[in-house]
Amino acid sequence: MPVAPAAFLDPALLATISDLALLARTVVDGFMHGQHRSMRKGSSLDFAEHRSYQPGDDLRRIDWRVYGRTDRFYIKEYDADTNASVLFALDASGSMDWGSGRVTKFAYARMLTASLAWLSQSQGDRVGLATFTSTLTDVIPPSVRHLQRMLHTLAATRVGGPSRVIEAIEKVGLLSSRTGIVVLVTDCYEEPAALGRSVDALRMHGHDVIVFHVVDPAERELPGGDDTTFEDAESGVLLPLKPDALRTKYKTLVDTHFASLQQRFAAAGADYVRLDTSEPLDRALHAYLDARLTRGRVR
Repeated sequence: MPVAPAAFLDPALLATISDLALLARTVVDGFMHGQHRSMRKGSSLDFAEHRSYQPGDDLRRIDWRVYGRTDRFYIKEYDADTNASVLFALDASGSMDWGSGRVTKFAYARMLTASLAWLSQSQGDRVGLATFTSTLTDVIPPSVRHLQRMLHTLAATRVGGPSRVIEAIEKVGLLSSRTGIVVLVTDCYEEPAALGRSVDALRMHGHDVIVFHVVDPAERELPGGDDTTFEDAESGVLLPLKPDALRTKYKTLVDTHFASLQQRFAAAGADYVRLDTSEPLDRALHAYLDARLTRGRVR
């Protein structure tokens, strides 16, 4: 019995695929199944080609001259003005190396980054990568030829160490003189105001910004019983707590943090997408495309 394409977007299943290129292609192929439009066709003045009309297409783009000759409906498609330059900034700090289920935050973030890069490359974009902990660790400048190098670097990246997202983001903004899209993938363990200022700096450099906030389900619930000792993933500090007594207050603080992030990123003009590591990756890909299409980011 054939497996539905949506099944290939399940992060737990994807985590069993060791070949990152195969994983990314699987995700994108599954996501694009049934899609009728390509991001590479824009609304520039350079005509590209005709294709058959499909239900839902904009009637204003029907070529009536061709219809007069053929008695069939065809849509005019155009080459995008320019292809986008997309730099993926991936948090590889110690806090990302945790998961309550089969998939850690970093494993999910790596799958997400690889899939988005594959999707962007398939649309003709230049793609690049910057991984960071307390500073930038690997930097691959955006290029149409760098996808395989990106995937190799992602596969080899090891998680650990303290995170200084603020400093790393500021350095990301200086990596390229060409404006483009910066896709930040992190667990957002920083003050919303400070993260917002960093995104402000990226925006001042002319970049569009999309923030993917990766969250493990247990981080919203504070797991554990009456007496539980937690270990800081970056410092190793042990913290004895009573989760049962703190859970209500903890949830309130978490919800406040999430709301503050969303508000501050919106004020900075960035798109903010919170992702649960148990969620299929199609939601992330839809959010990525929506952010680009609705804000005119298809170059």
